[in-house]
Order: sequence, then structure tokens, then C-alpha cells
Amino acid sequence: MVLLKMRQSASRKTGQANSTTPITYSASDLFRSASGKASSKEMERIDNLFYSYANRSSSMIDPEGIEALCSDMEVDHTDVRILMLAWKMRAEKQGYFTLEEWRRGLKAVRADTVNKLKKALPELEKEVKRPSNFVDFYSYAFRYCLTEEKQKSIDIESICQLLDLVLGSHFRAQVDYFVEYLKIQNDYKVINLDQWMGFYRFCNEISFPELSNYDPELAWPLILDNFVEWMRATRS
Repeated sequence: MVLLKMRQSASRKTGQANSTTPITYSASDLFRSASGKASSKEMERIDNLFYSYANRSSSMIDPEGIEALCSDMEVDHTDVRILMLAWKMRAEKQGYFTLEEWRRGLKAVRADTVNKLKKALPELEKEVKRPSNFVDFYSYAFRYCLTEEKQKSIDIESICQLLDLVLGSHFRAQVDYFVEYLKIQNDYKVINLDQWMGFYRFCNEISFPELSNYDPELAWPLILDNFVEWMRATRS
């Protein structure tokens, strides 16, 4: 191990010669110190960036602040990557970022400026699209849209928009047909999490549009049984 020695002098009033005591620092100690200072500076920049968009009265970034951030990044506020950023922050309330959430997200994507955050979005998108992450993101997207206390379901119109945003690029045909069905049917006014996750499983497991391996005897949400019946009637 590399050791760096510093000499510490201590003079005495008695006129005796200065005594010297060697203090040793390992290279790893110095690295930790430098790393800690760099991390502190990075956190300071992250915090300063947060407060440049935060509402002063609530000390949170609100919808207006998010729109300003999106404008500075030259990204539309309805871009799915903003939802991905919220997922990375583990933001709890739709349209709002707390300082703790902001720190968590920006540290994770290694961004402490608007420009770095913008450049991090393509890599974040790749991360979310990994199968192991996407199912968690898909579930989060639903829960993030539960805006009222104890709310457990989302209205059909909002679900159609959310499906298009989150799943449209992955399963275009399935989403288009399901959205069409949701808009014309009269049995369901809202969708719950079980139905939401069931449709994702449907997209991954069922051949489409043939539907040849769909078995209504298996544990599918009833709304998907109805959707398949409608699809078969439409195609016949």
C-alpha cells in the first residue's frame, strides 16, 4: 500500500528541539476523502437544480415545474420518458417530485445538470425496456395514475391514453384493438390493477390476432374473455 507521510511539528516553550510525529494516510483514505467531496459537490448541484424548478411554497416540483424542466430539455411533457424518469425516482404523486425523489432519480442516472439529464434519457429508456424492468415500470405506470386516496381503479378514457403511451410501441396491434373495444363496450367504466396486469400478460402469451392459444378456463380477468369474444366476432 502506498503511504504518504506528513510531518507534524510541535514546539515547546522550554526551547527544546521540535518533536516530529509521522501521520500516515493510505491512498484509499485519500481517495475516499476526494470521492466524498466530489459526491458532496454533485449532490449540491442536484439540489440546486431541484430548487430552480421547485415551487417555493410547497418545496416540491409541481406540474408547472415539470413542464419547465421538459421545455429546457426540449422534451414534450407527455413523452413516456418523463414517466420513466418518475419511475426511476420512485415518485409517489403524479405530477410532483419531492427533493428526496429527485435526488434518488438524478443520482441513479448520474445527472446534475439539465443537459446531462437530457442525455441520460435514451439510456434510461433502454433500461426500462429490459423485460426484467418493464413489468415493474408497467405496474408503476398504473399506480402513478391513482391520484386520489384509496383509489384502486382508473377510468376507461385515461386507461386508453396510458395503454397507448406505455405499451403502444411494444404491442401496437393488441393495444389498438383493445382500446377500440374499451371505447365501444358498456360493461366497464374503470379498470383495476389486476385487469391492467392481465392485459400485459395477454400481450406476452397469446398469439395475436389468431388468439388460438387463448383458454378462457385459465385465470384471465373476465374483461379479457369478453375482449376475445368480441375479437373473434369481429374477425369472423
